[in-house]
Amino acid sequence: DQTRGWFYSQLAISTLLFGSDDSGETVVPFPHPYKNCIVLGLMLSEWWDDSQKNIYLSPEEAKASPNKTTNRVGKMSKSLRNYRAPSEIFDVYGADALRWYFFAKQPPWTSIQYSERQIKESIPEFLSRLWNVYNGFFIEYAILDGFTPHSIADPGQLTHETLASGKGARPVSERSELDRWVISELHKTLDVVVNCMDAYDNYGACTKISAFVEGLSNWYVRRSRDRFWDKDKQSQGKLDAYWTLYECLTTTAKMIAPFIPFMSETIWQNLTSVFNGKATQSVHLCDYPIAKTELIDNELSRRMGLLREIASSGLSARSNAKLKVRQPLSGVTVILNENVDQAWLETHDEILKMELNVENVTYTTDAGEYVTYKIVPNFKRLGPRVGKLMPKLKQAFADADGGAILAQLNESGQSSLSVENETIELDAEDVEVRLQANEGWAAAQGPQAVIVLATELTPELVRSGYARDVNRQVQEHRKRCELDRADRIELFLASDSPDLNQAIEENREYLMNETLASQLSTGEPTKPMESVVCEIGEGKITISLCVDKGQV
Repeated sequence: DQTRGWFYSQLAISTLLFGSDDSGETVVPFPHPYKNCIVLGLMLSEWWDDSQKNIYLSPEEAKASPNKTTNRVGKMSKSLRNYRAPSEIFDVYGADALRWYFFAKQPPWTSIQYSERQIKESIPEFLSRLWNVYNGFFIEYAILDGFTPHSIADPGQLTHETLASGKGARPVSERSELDRWVISELHKTLDVVVNCMDAYDNYGACTKISAFVEGLSNWYVRRSRDRFWDKDKQSQGKLDAYWTLYECLTTTAKMIAPFIPFMSETIWQNLTSVFNGKATQSVHLCDYPIAKTELIDNELSRRMGLLREIASSGLSARSNAKLKVRQPLSGVTVILNENVDQAWLETHDEILKMELNVENVTYTTDAGEYVTYKIVPNFKRLGPRVGKLMPKLKQAFADADGGAILAQLNESGQSSLSVENETIELDAEDVEVRLQANEGWAAAQGPQAVIVLATELTPELVRSGYARDVNRQVQEHRKRCELDRADRIELFLASDSPDLNQAIEENREYLMNETLASQLSTGEPTKPMESVVCEIGEGKITISLCVDKGQV
């Protein structure tokens, strides 16, 4: 509040001393001290220790001394010492984490209850996610494949044009749909961020940046793994993926520079070091990137957004039904609110099959076979209106056809129920819609579709799930053995379970492809190998492997 008072005082003084008099005539022409000023709301403390005159406690200290601690919120104050020294936050979490917490967790004009937990949570939500795309994925695979962008014509600002002039870099219009989508999302994000920052809306800008990085990590990179894993290091698909991700990372580094200056500088320096000083020396000396509207494809963004929504809702349905992601299911049914994009979605069935681990995908606009809708009253909204009729209105809701009410609300925004010869008019805010899957199905609803998964497990599906569990255990064993991701292996699998052995044989090709096994044998190894015993289903399996030196 002292800082806010200082800014207010400057404005008040300049208003008194300079500007126009009552007649509108300029007395002394002089500018105000600032044109725009955004100051954070009050910083409120997290933990107080009443037994020591409100000395600040960390969450760990508070848990250790619960009897003398209260979670009473109050203004941070130097005199009360109820604050954490900034240097301690920098040492534990880093300056970028604290900055992102202030910028991205709430609008700046609201009071902030300081929370180390939220600072800690913001790291995997954004900072670690971006770092993993850059360092844990791009750098590792680029080194493995020998990809380098040093051949581009003009590295000065690393614009889209200079990136597209590099060896192997095709114009975006000639790249795959997934590449075009993420480049479109990048420039849509730039457009929103620049507009937000021009309006001094850092919170809106950070929200959009975070959404882009989430899509880059959890959709683009994940859906591009097959291209990055392509054995042909010069395949056009692999090169397109590298160039696309390189452009996303260099542009994102410039976009986030005002928010997290240290990480953005590290990413920029490492990605441009190949130019031997010809690129701009610091990300903070670069021009701020500007969106290229010709690269924005709104229709593709909308359609891909629907596809991502379906995949996300399907995973939610799995989770709600406690079905492991590794357990294959027979099928998913997508119930679309509108079927305008059905033909496009059908061309992407393979993506949904992989994302949801299902064997078949079907589409419909009729939900009756799979789900029922239970419509319940919004008591807080309807109570003051209907008064004593509320109990009978509740019963009327229970007796009514929820699907019919929902259809009326979707069509006209209005519906009605009759209670004791009185008609109660309803709108969408008067009701709560609860989705209930019919027997044998698991369902989840998104804004544009209902996703329904078949939950019946056949013996074949169960064995296919075992194979995926075997794959996971082999991958974990590879890590324990400190194998490189590209190392080919000799793999031996020995089990006392007939079901496990049958699962291995039925899914042999899948297991060899996923584990990079050039040889897969059942039974005990014929030479010394690193082995581990695991439990899968109701059986045990011994996994033995070693690097296939003939494939190195």
